[in-house]
Parts: sequence; C-alpha cells; structure tokens
Amino acid sequence: MDRFFKLKELGTNVRTEIMAGLTTFMTMAYILAVNPLILGGAGLDPYGVFLATALAAGIFTIAMGLFVNFPVAVAPGMGLNAFFATTIITSAATDHPISPSMGLAAVFISGIIFFILTVTQVRQLLIVAIPDGLKHAITVGIGLFIAIIGLKTSGVLKIGIEGWVTSNGNFQDLGGADTVIHMGNLADPSVWLTVVGLAIIAILMVMKVRGAILYGILIITLIGLIPGVDLVSLDGLKDKDWVPQFDKLNFWDFDFGDLLTTGLLTAIATFTFVELFDTFGTLVGTATRAGFFKDKEKGKKLVGKAMFVDAVAVSGGAMLGTSTVTAYVESSAGIAQGGRSGLTAVTTGAAFLLALFLAPIALLVPTPATSAALIIVGVLMIQSIREIDFSDLVIGIPAFLTIALMPFTYNIANGISFGIVSYVLLAFVAGLKGEKTHKIHWLMWVLFFVVIARYVFVGSQG
Repeated sequence: MDRFFKLKELGTNVRTEIMAGLTTFMTMAYILAVNPLILGGAGLDPYGVFLATALAAGIFTIAMGLFVNFPVAVAPGMGLNAFFATTIITSAATDHPISPSMGLAAVFISGIIFFILTVTQVRQLLIVAIPDGLKHAITVGIGLFIAIIGLKTSGVLKIGIEGWVTSNGNFQDLGGADTVIHMGNLADPSVWLTVVGLAIIAILMVMKVRGAILYGILIITLIGLIPGVDLVSLDGLKDKDWVPQFDKLNFWDFDFGDLLTTGLLTAIATFTFVELFDTFGTLVGTATRAGFFKDKEKGKKLVGKAMFVDAVAVSGGAMLGTSTVTAYVESSAGIAQGGRSGLTAVTTGAAFLLALFLAPIALLVPTPATSAALIIVGVLMIQSIREIDFSDLVIGIPAFLTIALMPFTYNIANGISFGIVSYVLLAFVAGLKGEKTHKIHWLMWVLFFVVIARYVFVGSQG
C-alpha cells in the first residue's frame, strides 16, 4: 500500500490518509440528503437519486484515488443540480417542456464534450495559461466560498438568494427581494452548536491534535444527541431501509429527442462552461493547498490526470441518473487533515459506497458539524493570499475580483471568469504602454471572448 500510493514520498501514512478520507466524507455526506431533495423536485425519483449520488461519488472518487493518486473526491455538484432542476421546472410550462430524461441527456453530452477537451489537452492548457497570481486567488476564493457555505448552511449567516429550496423539495422563486447578508439567530441550536463546534475544532488544532477536524465533527454529533439540543435523533433507525434497492436506479434514462427545439443546447453550454471553470478551480485550489504545485510540472501533470477522471465522471453520473458530477471543494477538509495521496480519496469513496447500506447512520451527522469544519478549512485555504502581489495591479485587481466574486455570487466559475477578463484587459493595456512583464497566453484570449459571449448570450445561470 505504501508503494502503490507513495505514502512515504508524500510524507504521510495509512492512519492519516484514512482519517483524512473520513473527514472529507463527513463534510460531503450532506449531498446524500440534499441531492435527492433538489432533483426529486425536478421529477426524478428521490430514492433513485440517492442511489445514483452514492454510487457516482463512491465509484469515481475511488477512481480518482487509484488512477491519479490525488486526495480529491467527486460527487454531484451543488449549484449545477439546482440549475438542472430549475431548468426543467421553468421549461415545464413552455411549448417544448424539458423532461428529466432530456436533462440527464444534456449532462451526458456535456461530459462527452469535457472528455474531448481533456484528450485534446485544452483543459490542461489552463494550468499553463492562467498566471500564478490568479491561481493563488482561486485558492483563496474557494476558501472564502466554502467558509460562507458553512456559515450559511448552519444559519450563522442569513443570505437572501433566488431559487431557494423549500422543505417539500419544490423551488420557491424569491425574486431576489432580500439579498442582504446578516447574522442569524444565535438562540437557534444549529447556530450556537456551529459556534461551539468551531471553537472545539480550533482549540484542537491549536493544540496540534492530529485528526482535529474529524474529532470535532464526532464531538459535535454527540452533542447534537443531548436532550434539549435534539439536532440528532436515533429514533426511527429500525424503520429505515438498510438494503439498497438497485432496481429503482434511473440507469441510462436518456431522451435525446428534440435537443434543438427545447433550449437544451443552452443548458449543455451552461453545464459545460460552469463545470470547466468550477472543476479547474477546485483541482488547482486543492492541489495548491496540498503542496503539489511546489513542483509546477508535477502539479500540472497531476491535475491533468484528474481532469480525465472528472470528464468520465460527468457522463458516468448522468448514466447512473444524477446531475453533473464534479470535484468537491470539501476535499480541502481532508487535505487540511493531512491527506496527500489517493488513499484519502479511496477511503472517501468507500465510505460513500458503504453509505448505500448504512444510509440512516451516514445521514446522522448534523449540519453544524460539517459547517464548523468547512469554516476552519476556509481559514486554512485563505493563507495562499500571501503569495499574491497586490501592489502589481495587473495581477492585484483580477485577483481581488476572483476572490470576491466566488463567495458573493456563490459561484466559483463567476470568480474565475471575472478574473480572466480583467487580467487580459489590464495586461493588454500594460503591454500597449511598453510593459513586457505580463504575457497573455493565446488561450487566455480565447477564454476572454468565450466568457464575454457566455454572459451576453447565456446569462448568469448556473
């Protein structure tokens, strides 16, 4: 095992990798509950979506570990699943409604496009084309993004956004009436338990306790069992279905008809664009956090191989019956725990497959536990900001826009898009003045026009 995963070379061991993998799983396990809720509102069978979510996350995360030796997990992406659902629902009243089967076909096609872009090395060129300052900004932006995810899902922050999901799984259009960020109710058990959990993990980390994040998650879960807190309940475990019913899986449920008349081409374009930058940002951000880009060639090769698995996972997830599968920023939790090899990913993937049989237990971990962990990971990832030279405004302004727009628009792709456009514009202007410091890779020019075209013709969906 040491030889296969190169544990000694990477400065890690089996115990650290397994704990890191379990930590990543616990911060991601919410997708097992949330994805069926969102896609169930789009007309897919919720239990079938649960099976597809666990299988896709398990199979392709293990593949990431075995074939890439990279501590990154993949699963159906938040945001893209919401776009999938709202696209179907908002089209239901039109002359050409989009069915769930057609939506899955669109995801499948976007995966094929990704595979082609990966084989032709176009996706890998992003690593060379994007300046180091923007790469560090992506890491910082993702850190803030996942921190705000933790703050919002726990209720510590209240954020008004469009398309919120109600308790019955249906989408409610809030119309953007409330877009103010403000403090949540500190008397809410979920809020104060998140704060307590944040303190517990922070103290354990300051005391240099190995496995601090994982131990923190477990302690918060136990506190949630205390009567009066009631955020975790063991009632009803006996009534749960512990054996997966694979006959309910929506396998190969595709409808390729009417792709040209229903607006699915726009959906495919949106899936492709968002996933292109979202995955790139996540892979580069996590690889940087893990230290792989200290050797640039090694980091480039690693992320390039990871993109192959990611491309296959997109189409593979659609075949199983779920929306776009993507690399997860929550993988940073395992990396922060010391995960450096594919054994971390294999552990996370195995936990997802085990969740098929232990679904009731896997879903016991309360939101405050994962939220506190994500906030701490945000702290660790933002440390990359010291690598950015903000005195050089050609890098400083695009870096700031990248960092700011990720959490504030709740979208990784938006941050990268504004960073690319602003960098190309400012570097071009600087070049006109005779400054040769900042070179613009030809792919950056392509992305410059693609990004502008995307926002002009497709809008800000996804």
